[in-house]
Amino acid sequence: MNLNVKEIRELMEDLEKSTLRDVYIQDGEFSLHLSKNEQVQGGNVPAPVAPSAPAAQSDVNQTPTAPVTAPEVAAPAAAGKEIKAPMVGTVYLQPKPGEPNFKSVGDHVEKGETVAIIEAMKLMTEIKSDVSGTIAEVLVDNEEVVDFDKSLYRVTTD
Repeated sequence: MNLNVKEIRELMEDLEKSTLRDVYIQDGEFSLHLSKNEQVQGGNVPAPVAPSAPAAQSDVNQTPTAPVTAPEVAAPAAAGKEIKAPMVGTVYLQPKPGEPNFKSVGDHVEKGETVAIIEAMKLMTEIKSDVSGTIAEVLVDNEEVVDFDKSLYRVTTD
């Protein structure tokens, strides 16, 4: 079973309208967990949406049986650590429209500092850096729909 982003968004909307708090679907290697529970900093509560990589294909014309290869696998690893998306949703690189981005290339970032916001099911989740260093690369665009574990920033550590 594979779901495209449109189908996942429909499931998210259905969950939001229902009285259920969590939905977990698993079929072979495919798994999808949707939750209305807030993510607790440092807690054991899973991210609100965490599908496996094959489930988060953004190509809606792809057939479910087509093999999936992530572009990151083919590319050689660049130096530095990556700040990754903990959920599927729309990423915002600025606190509010018209304001400057949280971080740009060359900016210093401290561990625990907010670097983006991801909106999923009308919930805004602050994405905090898990590393201190300098932003070497911004890997997404503002308001881009991101998949679980998508790299947002590359940081060179101090």
